[in-house]
Amino acid sequence: MKYTELNNGIKLPMVGFGTWDVRGKVGVAILEQALETGYRLIDTAIMYGNEKEVGQAIHNSGIDRGEIFVTDKINSPYASYEKTRKAVDHCLAETGLDYIDLILIHEPYETYKEMYKALEEAYDAGKVRAIGVSNINRRLYDDLLKDCRVVPAVNQVECHVYYPQLIYRKYLEEQGTLMQSWAPFTEGRKRIFDEPVLKEVGAAHDKSAAQVALKYLLSNGIPVIPKSSKASRMRENLELFDFELSQEEMAMIAQLDGRKSLFGWYGD
Repeated sequence: MKYTELNNGIKLPMVGFGTWDVRGKVGVAILEQALETGYRLIDTAIMYGNEKEVGQAIHNSGIDRGEIFVTDKINSPYASYEKTRKAVDHCLAETGLDYIDLILIHEPYETYKEMYKALEEAYDAGKVRAIGVSNINRRLYDDLLKDCRVVPAVNQVECHVYYPQLIYRKYLEEQGTLMQSWAPFTEGRKRIFDEPVLKEVGAAHDKSAAQVALKYLLSNGIPVIPKSSKASRMRENLELFDFELSQEEMAMIAQLDGRKSLFGWYGD
C-alpha cells in the first residue's frame, strides 16, 4: 500500500475500501475479507448504518488498530453545533473505537460551518486525528477557510475519469487540503468498465479498465475509495502499484473529462 500525508502529518492510504451498502453479518465478512486482502482504509458514515460492522470487523481482524485508517461522516440529522458534538461520540460508540482517524461533514448543509467548529473541538480533544469535509465546492470551501482554525485535511468529492476535477484538486492542495475520490467507478452512471480508451490502455499493461480508471486518479495524486463484495475484485482494485501510465496514456484518458458532475453536485 502507498500512502499520502495529510496537512497535520498523518498518513492516509491511497486506496481505501468503500462501505456504503455493507451491512449485517455478510457485511462484517466482506469487511474482514477486505482487511485480509490488504486494505487499510475503511470509509464509513453514519448515513450508511454500518459503523458497528466496521468496528466488529476491525476487532475480528486482529490487525493493530494503528495500522487501520477509519473515515466516518456526519450527516443531516446532526446538522448543528451541539448535534455534531454528540455525533462524534456516536461514531466512537458505534464503532467501539477509541478514536476515529478522519471525520467529515458529509454534505454542504446550511450549518456546515458550525458543524465544523464542533469537529475542531473533537480534534483538539483527541477524539479524531483529522477533520474535513465532503462534497464542498470551492465557494463554500473558501468561505469555510475564512472562519476555521483547522484547515480541512480532506475534501472527499465525486471524482472519476469523466469528472476528475483536476483544477479544483490543485487549488485544494495549495490551501493544504487533500482531495479524495468517491465514486471512482461512477456508481453505474457510466459504463466505465467498457470504456474503449480505458480498455486500450489496460491491454498495454495487462490491466483492466477498472484498474486504469483508478490508476489515472492515483497518478494525479487523488486517493480513491472503490468498493466490491467480491474477493477477486478487491484484489484487483489494490493491484495498482506495479505499473505506470505514460504521458501519452494520461493525455488519452484526460480526453474523457466531460467537466460535469454525474450526480448533480458542484453546479457553480
